[in-house]
Formats: sequence, C-alpha cells, structure tokens
Amino acid sequence: MVARKPLKRAERIEVIYSEKHWDLLKELRVKAMKIMESLNQFHLYSIVHGSIVRGDVSQKSDIDIFVPDPPSSFTIETSLERAGVSVNRRLVVQATPHFAVKGYLEIDNQECVSFPLLKLRPIERDFYKFGGEASFPMLKKGTRVLGVDKRLMLIEPTKKGHIESTIVGQEENIAGVLGISVETVLDRVHALLRRDEIGRTGVFIERELSPEETFEMVLKKLVDQNPAVRRRLKLYGR
Repeated sequence: MVARKPLKRAERIEVIYSEKHWDLLKELRVKAMKIMESLNQFHLYSIVHGSIVRGDVSQKSDIDIFVPDPPSSFTIETSLERAGVSVNRRLVVQATPHFAVKGYLEIDNQECVSFPLLKLRPIERDFYKFGGEASFPMLKKGTRVLGVDKRLMLIEPTKKGHIESTIVGQEENIAGVLGISVETVLDRVHALLRRDEIGRTGVFIERELSPEETFEMVLKKLVDQNPAVRRRLKLYGR
C-alpha cells in the first residue's frame, strides 16, 4: 500500500462525498460500534480515532479502537470474547524507546483494539486527538470531528463532506483548534514529514504473544530484559 504523502498547498479545498462514500462511512462506524459496545458493557471507556471519526474514509481505512485507561488486559479480552469477537493476533508493541508499551488485539486486517501497558505521557494521549477521536456515544449520534490526516491536512467536517487545508506552517493555530499542545503538533509534523523523506521505519518492539501468555506477563519480561523499557517505566510509571 502506498502511503499518503504530506501536502503543503495553502488553499482550502472542499471535498463533496458521494452516496457510496457515505455508505462506506456508515458501514465502518457500525463495525466500530459493535466492538465499542462490547467494551462498554464491561464499563470500559474507549475511543475510535482517525478517518472513521473525521469522515474521510476509503476502502483501506482501519478501525482503530483505543482503551485509554484499562483495568487489565483480561477484562478487555473477556469483553470481546463474550461479544463473540474473535482475536487473530495479540501483540505487545513499542513504537520507539521513548513511547509507552501498548497491547494490540488484532481482530482482522482492518479492525484492532489497543491499550497502554505503561502510563501515557500527555503528548501520547494527544496523538489520538490530533487525528480526531470519538467515544461510543458520539459515534451513535453520528458525530464527526476535526482531525489531521497522514498528509498533514486538517479535515473539517461539513454536511456535504469536508474542507481540507494544510497544517504545515500553522502548527500553533492548529494546536488551539484541536485543543492539544503545540509540542504534539510539531512532533507529528516532524514524524510524518520524516517518514515521507526516508520511508516508513520499523517499530522498536513488536512481540506476538503465545496463547498461554498474558500482556502483563510479557511486559514484566520486557522490563526485566530491556533497559529501554525499564527506563520508560521508571520515568513515567504504570
């Protein structure tokens, strides 16, 4: 899949959605709500983020659901199991040595539930707001929100589609619009522009769990074996 490249054009462009586009958006949101409802029944607050929230979906759009403050991985896995949602792979992932370790439950190639295994820094929590996030009640109401796509275009939802404009050179203003720190915006701009220059880079840790392992067990092993993970835990805790 070819990554969408950052754009730096100055003008605001209006994009009108076709009926097919609206149908796809509805279809993806229904899938997301099924998973989020199963989490909600176990009193697990979750958000969905990205194009499904903004509205600028495509056939390649992922359904990324995040549980910001889970009591345990067991509770999340149980909620999905009770709802009849099958998990294909369980992964522990750390994007870089400075980022929190997260658990990933891959349902299929398109759907995923993730959650932090270490305490998130504010800039990490803001990452989801940067791309646009919505809760289960918001999705049920059909709410769409502002967010920035991988091209570094601000997507502003309209009744007919959306308006898009570059955020490059507008970082401080965009931070205010999205209600996040300027540091977060600058970090994401730097990361996406760098990826455009050198290509997609690998993650620091990606470890698939065996059926017998829990996420907490694997995290303990990583803390014991990996100085970077141990340092991250010491700095910010769980």
